[in-house]
Amino acid sequence: MDMPSYLESPQGRRLAYHRSEGAGPGVVFLGGYMSDMSGTKATHLEAWAKAQGRAFLRFDYSGHGQSEGAFTEGTIGRWAEDAAAVIAAVTEGPQILVGSSMGGWISLLLLRRQLVDCAGLVTIAAAPDFTEDGFWESFSNAAREELMSHGVLHVPSDYGSPYPVTRGLIEDGRRNLVLREQLALPMPVRFLQGTADREVEVSRATMLLSHAQGDDIRLTLVKGADHSFSTPACLALVEQAIGEVLGHA
Repeated sequence: MDMPSYLESPQGRRLAYHRSEGAGPGVVFLGGYMSDMSGTKATHLEAWAKAQGRAFLRFDYSGHGQSEGAFTEGTIGRWAEDAAAVIAAVTEGPQILVGSSMGGWISLLLLRRQLVDCAGLVTIAAAPDFTEDGFWESFSNAAREELMSHGVLHVPSDYGSPYPVTRGLIEDGRRNLVLREQLALPMPVRFLQGTADREVEVSRATMLLSHAQGDDIRLTLVKGADHSFSTPACLALVEQAIGEVLGHA
């Protein structure tokens, strides 16, 4: 495994990243909740970008992968700060954001706050507002009471160990919701969503589409694709979507 580079964010968090040089606009991959930059999509897109001569960045949020910090101290707001810090420090010029699952929510936060010079957006099974509409909404009254009194609740996952959901994550998530009002997305945008996704339902993708405001926004539904969206056919669609938004950059 290649050793990552590190930077210290303005908030004092030591973040790991891999950046490859190339032409702009560069491509930035933003991963999901409890994922890391060594995953299939991140490494596949890095190889694709290198073959295209395109600059590429993948990184780990604090508490994820090779970055420092405890996962349970993380929140959507903190991870958005991490993303903004890495992008500002190691990229130049406009970027294409590729946000997977939670990374889709974080991408939308960066754009709403105008923290990134964005030439295009691609999301993969985007999960905006999932702490409220996914976790909190699904919890029983007893689970909510346990979370609020003990500060953490462990939620079963299809991807290994249970997710530790913290009170801080829920409360911070409420301060960073993006689907309660329209989203201005003036850049080319491609939303990708699998119909067999058990983590993010198709209705979430159509809700995102209805809230997004812009002249070049498309949603592609892939029948039978799950949340990982990592089959060769799905990865080819991600490449195609990036190529489409790059064509407008």
